[in-house]
Order: sequence, then C-alpha cells, then structure tokens
Amino acid sequence: MSLPRSRWLADPLCWALAALLLLTFGMPRLKPLFAALFPALDRPLYEQDSFAALLLSHLAIVALASAVATGLGIAAGVFVTRAAGREFRPLLETLVAVGQTVPPVAVLAIAVPLIGFGALPALIALALYGLLPVLSATIAGLGSVPQGAIDAADGAGMSGTQRLLRIELPLALPVLLGGVRSSVIGSIGTATIASTVGASTLGSPIIVGLSGFNPAYVIQGALLVGLLALVTDLGLARAGRHWARWQQVD
Repeated sequence: MSLPRSRWLADPLCWALAALLLLTFGMPRLKPLFAALFPALDRPLYEQDSFAALLLSHLAIVALASAVATGLGIAAGVFVTRAAGREFRPLLETLVAVGQTVPPVAVLAIAVPLIGFGALPALIALALYGLLPVLSATIAGLGSVPQGAIDAADGAGMSGTQRLLRIELPLALPVLLGGVRSSVIGSIGTATIASTVGASTLGSPIIVGLSGFNPAYVIQGALLVGLLALVTDLGLARAGRHWARWQQVD
C-alpha cells in the first residue's frame, strides 16, 4: 500500500489538481487573506459568480472550441496529405497561419456585431485560434509514418481508408496529441478574454479587476487559469506517454 501512496504524493498532476479544486471551492475562505493583502479594497473577493461555476463554464467553452478545432484540423490535415488534396496544402497552411496572426480580440470584435454577445463569438475565436497547432501536427504526424508500414498495408490489400484508420493515424497519434495539447493549452489562456463579450469564464474576475482597479480579483482569476492550464498540460502529457507505451507493448 505504501508504494502507490508514495507515487501519489510524488505526482505533480495530483498536487496541481488538488490545488485547483481547493482554490476553486475554498477561495471564499481566503477573503481575510486578500483583505489583509489589499486593505484599501472594499471588496477583496470576487463574489459576483461562484468560482466553481466559472470553472465549469470555462471548461465547457474550451472543450467545445477544442473539439471543433481538433476535428477540423485533423480533417484538413488528412485531406492535404492525400493525393487529391496535396496541391491545396500550401494554400491551406498559409490561410491557417494568417488566421493565427489575427488576435482573438479582433475576431471577437468582428463576430459580436454579427451574432451578438455571449459564448458563440468566443467559441468561433477559440476554434480558429486553435486550428493551426492541430493542422500542423496532423501533417507532421502523417508525414512521419514509415513508408514500410504504408507498403505493408498496401500489400495486405487494405483500402486507403483502412490504411488511414488502422495504420497511419495510430502511428501519427503521438505527434497529433502534441498539437492538440498545444491547442488546448492556448485555448485555456485565450478563453479569459471571452468575458469581454459576455461569456462566463475564469476571465470574469480578471476583466472586472482590470476595469475596476482591483488587483485581488485579477490574482484570483489568474491563479485558477494558471492551475487549470497546468493540470490540463500534465494530463495530456501523461495521456501521450501512456499511448506511446501502449504502442510499444502492442
């Protein structure tokens, strides 16, 4: 029993997750601390929404936007690595790279007059912003599949779809997961600006704090965003290692 417990105590993911949950549900108990640190503030603790509700809303927006970006990125990456789509690869990479240079704030500014305030403009901005890492990783991952594996699949009589699903994508998955990881982590940080258009996220205390000159709010929101990004990064990194280990065993 001591070995699993020692591993748990030495696991940074467990500690980061514990810190995230403790701060999310225990932030109200830190009100005296923030009052002592910022005595000039009348309201040292953000109380307009619960931090648990903000965390869940933040996760929902990031998860949905990341799912869209991952689906589109993988589909586009597969398309431009097939014979029918190779000629579109330079154009697609250029378009996605140009889109990546457009700040999410600019996308929000364009989207809000067209579709209104709320979570939808944020979803569009995050999905576009997270597309490039997934697309690049998909192209790189599929390009790293050994030619011998492709020839063996062709020799076994597999169709193009069977070869893609059974050989190419599984072998490319470690690289692909790296792109998804970068996309999701970027979305977690970028989602904070969604609060400027009425979406409920962990960026709400940050935005309110900046506009109201309340550094305590900014610190509270930033702590939770940073811990959420850390937990997600460690979790996705572990998933990638488990997949690589499973492939070696298989």
